[in-house]
Amino acid sequence: MLSFYILNSYEIMKKVILDTSFILSCAKQKIDFFEEIELRGLKILIPAEVIKEIKSIADSKKIPGARASASLSLKILEKNSYEKINLSSKNVDKGIIKLANENHRLIVATLDAEIKSKVPNQKLVIREKKKLEII
Repeated sequence: MLSFYILNSYEIMKKVILDTSFILSCAKQKIDFFEEIELRGLKILIPAEVIKEIKSIADSKKIPGARASASLSLKILEKNSYEKINLSSKNVDKGIIKLANENHRLIVATLDAEIKSKVPNQKLVIREKKKLEII
């Protein structure tokens, strides 16, 4: 007699954590990152600390170009669904690095060279200013 175990799709779904630089760059370059990521079958995680950074940039009077990208990013986040997580870290980059090093299946979406160099995980990056690629 054969028996089959069917895994819940949530259990096998890979997850991708997005950092501030990735979200802002996608907004600036008009890349629909939610659609691209979901088409790849990935679940999106965004740290509360990243959202806080984006809000801070949107409210800043010092960086006009970044303010526009940050405001657009916040509108995009409001319209889409994702899992909001807490890194429990004062430094966002260090929190992402720690989480990625504890979860090797987690894909890290970043443009930050320090994060890229400190995690062995797969990375989701922007190629040619218009498409996403997992490396």
